[in-house]
Amino acid sequence: MKRMIQIPYELEQEEDGTWGAHAVFPKGGAHGVGDTPEAAVADLHEAVTLVIEELGVPSVLTIVQDVA
Repeated sequence: MKRMIQIPYELEQEEDGTWGAHAVFPKGGAHGVGDTPEAAVADLHEAVTLVIEELGVPSVLTIVQDVA
């Protein structure tokens, strides 16, 4: 089973010119870095995937709904 999870993140350019992408959620957070915005977001995606594999889907992002 696949589910789509949307996690808000911030993207900013650091003083040294690299890019950082940061996501924070109840069971932790994740950070990605890269030479381009796209690389930072891709690195963040990997980090979020690892956090979810280790800790599970954050409850605030989980919606349980009965469907009749």
